[in-house]
Amino acid sequence: MRSTRATSAVERLNNRAGTEPGAPRYSMVRTSSELFYLVQNAGAAAPVKLCEPMALDDFAQFVNAYGPQKPRRVSKLDVAFEKQLGPRAAKAPGNNPQEENND
Repeated sequence: MRSTRATSAVERLNNRAGTEPGAPRYSMVRTSSELFYLVQNAGAAAPVKLCEPMALDDFAQFVNAYGPQKPRRVSKLDVAFEKQLGPRAAKAPGNNPQEENND
């Protein structure tokens, strides 16, 4: 059994969702056929099933994309570098989605 990856993904989702009262809490369920699905705990009510059973890799990818995402950390140096690349990146070949590739 290699469900550690799925457990870690669910734990990261719970951390992103927050710890304040009323924040959604998520759990994973593993079926007898080694498939996983995500449920949202609804307190005293029955858990809400959020996806169909899927394989480990697909489940981990789904959970990582689900819910609030952690904002990307950007330093002052990153901002300055992107600012310098801004005009050049727009003029670089292949960056214009309206250009067609006629190869």
